[in-house]
Amino acid sequence: MAASNLSTLCSSSHSKPSFPFFNTQSFSVNTNTLFLNTTTNSFQTLLSHSTRYTLPLPCTKTTNTFASFNDDEKPREECGVVGIYGDPEASRLCSLALHALQHRGQEGAGIVAVDNNVLHTVNGVGLVSDVFDETKLSQLPGSCAIGHVRYSTAGHSRLCNVQPFVAGYRFGSVAVAHNGNFVNYRSLRAKLEDNGSIFNTTSDTEVVLHLIATSKHRPFLLRIVDACENLKGAYSLVFLTEDKLVAVRDPFGFRPLVMGRRSNGAVVFASETCALDLIEATYEREVNPGEVVVVDHTGIQSLCLVTHPEPKQCIFEHIYFALPNSVVFGRSVYESRRKFGEILATESPVECDVVIAVPDSGVVAALGYAAKAGVPFQQGLIRSHYVGRTFIEPSQKIRDFGVKLKLSPVRGVLEGKRVVVVDDSIVRGTTSSKIVRLIKEAGAKEVHMRIACPPIVGSCYYGVDTPSKEELISNRMSVEEIREFIGSDSLAFLPLDTLKRLLEDDAPNYCYACFSGKYPVQPEELKTSNLNEFDWDDALNGSLKSIENEGWVRNQEGVSENKIVSV
Repeated sequence: MAASNLSTLCSSSHSKPSFPFFNTQSFSVNTNTLFLNTTTNSFQTLLSHSTRYTLPLPCTKTTNTFASFNDDEKPREECGVVGIYGDPEASRLCSLALHALQHRGQEGAGIVAVDNNVLHTVNGVGLVSDVFDETKLSQLPGSCAIGHVRYSTAGHSRLCNVQPFVAGYRFGSVAVAHNGNFVNYRSLRAKLEDNGSIFNTTSDTEVVLHLIATSKHRPFLLRIVDACENLKGAYSLVFLTEDKLVAVRDPFGFRPLVMGRRSNGAVVFASETCALDLIEATYEREVNPGEVVVVDHTGIQSLCLVTHPEPKQCIFEHIYFALPNSVVFGRSVYESRRKFGEILATESPVECDVVIAVPDSGVVAALGYAAKAGVPFQQGLIRSHYVGRTFIEPSQKIRDFGVKLKLSPVRGVLEGKRVVVVDDSIVRGTTSSKIVRLIKEAGAKEVHMRIACPPIVGSCYYGVDTPSKEELISNRMSVEEIREFIGSDSLAFLPLDTLKRLLEDDAPNYCYACFSGKYPVQPEELKTSNLNEFDWDDALNGSLKSIENEGWVRNQEGVSENKIVSV
């Protein structure tokens, strides 16, 4: 099938961009950057903090003796990707673009640049500003680069999982950065390991490199097509070789990926348009679902990966993940959230004196609610932007310590008032209950919660870090039961049917699996919770069953309705 797809390769209308290109006559391997296994078809991925490492790093779990602070009430986007071709300051621009995408991941960041047919890599744990300084960026020469930011996990960081991943195989070297999740990762990995492949990370992204290395095709483009034909799930990928930058989006288009151009002709790919804005690149278009875009010295070419079905773009990009100033899936994120708030004010009105938001993601919806209701919007909760990953709690326990570290109520706004609180979502419910209690302790007369999305009843398997199904409060309780649990005077969610009407003709093109439990691509494994990490304040309902495979269970016939918790 891969060979037949080559006939669909065609030149883009932007066929001759004016930017420098590489001499592709020779190939060399920088042993400070790549590790190549020449004795077998398997290969090893080198993941290092800087180019001084010559061996793969073990993927070990670090421990922390301090308490960990995490906003456990929000789904977390897995990551953000950037690719730049044809700019002499590619790595510096890449670091700026990653800074614009920092909200999509805070655990780690990495950049790979190519210079004189050699791939150089720098990555590390922490924010973009922690990983990259002038010294590190000077190690990344060249006019082409890709970058990645990875999402934050509770309690530990793994350097070996920080992308981009770089590998050498018998026909050259390749780097990859990935946003999304492969639902058939474990079966693919097991098959590759049975055939002799050696894995150095716990990331599903490494599977792509192994599939490329073991492909029987010689041209790199056909190797990508061959690899993608084995992948199921969500992926927006950028690849970098000695002479090419390649962007790929899965056939359903779950995760966003856009293309832009700088004034000097450099081509830019990014997860969101906010990254283009910061580096003064003009937005041109989205990478279409099922499309492979190849940029090299001959120009830009496009290949249809597969005949793709109806798109299923992630609606949570508009609800929570993307920045308000981004345009995602052709829609303004700001306008979407403002309209969500207006709908809540129309369909779930309540007598109130002030409208406030749970910052930062609830602000735009709260503005829409306040404008539609004709009630003042005020800043009733102040968010601290300086809360670190860890803290030391006093020996005398402080109630709701984590929330109080992050959010401070403004008594002058709340005292004696009937308050509408707008938030983007409720996941487990524990943080919402603490926020309600915080506002009431500040003197609010009434607290009315308005949630700018439908109830979340299903886990995401397409690149979003959500809790297991049994941990989702809306999967276990009715709206009234949730209201009682969080302690608010009233509670209302954005109705799913109304959300679809708002999207009009685009409604069928979005994925609503987290609201409906109906999955466009059936996951092969189910997310489950671990009792050691579970917050028993969530009042879990359901039986307990022991399972295997570290908190995952095989799903042979689609998504099971059983509530399963690992012991």
